[in-house]
Amino acid sequence: MKKVFKIVGGILILILAFVFLFVPKVIDKKFNVVSQKPPYSISEAGQRLYDSLDFVADMHCDALLWKRDLLEENDFGAVDIPRMLAGNVSLQAFTIVTKSPKDLNFDKNTGETDQITLLSMVQARPIKSWFNLTERALAQCKALHSFESKSNGTFRVIESKENLRAYLKDKRENKNITAGFLGIEGMHALEGEIENVDKLYDAGVRMMSPVHFFDNKLGGSAHGVGHEGLTDFGKEVIKKMQDKNMILDVAHCSPKMVDDIFEITQKPIVSSHTGVKGTQNSVRNISDEHIKGIAKTGGLISIAMFEPATGTKTPASTARAIKYCIDLVGADYVALGSDFDGAIETHTDITGLSLYVDELLKLGVSSADIRKVMGDNVKRLLLENLPD
Repeated sequence: MKKVFKIVGGILILILAFVFLFVPKVIDKKFNVVSQKPPYSISEAGQRLYDSLDFVADMHCDALLWKRDLLEENDFGAVDIPRMLAGNVSLQAFTIVTKSPKDLNFDKNTGETDQITLLSMVQARPIKSWFNLTERALAQCKALHSFESKSNGTFRVIESKENLRAYLKDKRENKNITAGFLGIEGMHALEGEIENVDKLYDAGVRMMSPVHFFDNKLGGSAHGVGHEGLTDFGKEVIKKMQDKNMILDVAHCSPKMVDDIFEITQKPIVSSHTGVKGTQNSVRNISDEHIKGIAKTGGLISIAMFEPATGTKTPASTARAIKYCIDLVGADYVALGSDFDGAIETHTDITGLSLYVDELLKLGVSSADIRKVMGDNVKRLLLENLPD
C-alpha cells in the first residue's frame, strides 16, 4: 500500500509540476495576442522622429497579471523589459488587475464570479493572494519590484518625483535603461477597507481607478448593472488618494461616476486606456464632454490600441482617436494607453510604438505635438503630481 501511495504521490507531483510550469504560459499566449506582429517598418521620416524622442511612455499594461518573466524577451504577449528597451520605451504603467468576472463583456457584468482566482492558483501565486484581492495586488507589486532588483540596473520602479528626476538624469547618459510605475485597475482591490490605500501606496502603487468591469463599493462601472455615481466611500477613498498624491484614473467608470469625480477632484485625473466616442461610439469610450473635463483638470486622455476601442485592428485607428482629442482640447492632454497584455488583441506589441508616430504624421500632426503625445505629457504629469 505504501508503494501505491508513493506512486500516486509521484504522479500528482508530476501533474502539478506540469500545470505550474507550462499551463500559465499556454494561457498567456492564448489571451495576449497582437494583430500586427514584429518586426515593424515605417517611413524614414517617422523613424527619424521616433528615434529622436527623449521620452516614450504608455499609461496602461496588464503584464503583471501573467506569470511571465519580464526580464526575458518573450515571443508572445506584448511587453517585457528587453522589448521596452528595444522599442525605446522610457516608462510603462504596470496596472494591476485583481478580479475579472466570468463571461466578461462591455455591457453588463456583476462581481459574483471571478476568473482570476483559478489563474492565481495555476500560476502558484502566494496562497494568501488566492482569496484576498488586496493580497493579490500586493503580490503583483512585489513581482515588479523583484524584476527591478534582478535587472542589474536596467529597470527601475518609479514612486516619486525624486525617483523620476534621477532616472531622467541617468537615462540621458545611458539609453539602455527603462522604467515602470504601478497602478491598480479597480479599487475592489481595497477589499472595502480604506486602510488598504496605505498598504498599496507603501507597496509602490501611484495610480488607481475606482472600478473595472463591475460595480463595487466605490460606485458604478460603465460595464456594471446600475451605472451609479460615486458612493460616500468612493469620495472618502479619492480624498485619501489625492492627499497622498496618487493619480486618479477614471477608465471604466460610469459616466455618472466621472461627473461626480469632476465635482470633487482637486488634482489632475487621467483615463489610462480609452477610445473616444467621436471616432468609435462604444460604451467603452469617452465622450467629448469628459475629454474636455479631464483636460480642464490638467490630466490625460490616454488612447488605447485595440479594435473595440478604436474601431479597427490598426495603429491608424488609434492615431485617428489621438488626432480627434488634439483637435478637441489640444495636444497637451493626450497620451498613449495601449492596454497591452490585457487579455485582448492589441494592434502591435510594445516594439511597434513607432508605427503610431508614422500614422500621426500622415494625419498632419506636428512633430512637437507628437512628442507630447508619445511621452512628454506623461513626464510632465508625473513630475508635477507624484509624491515628493
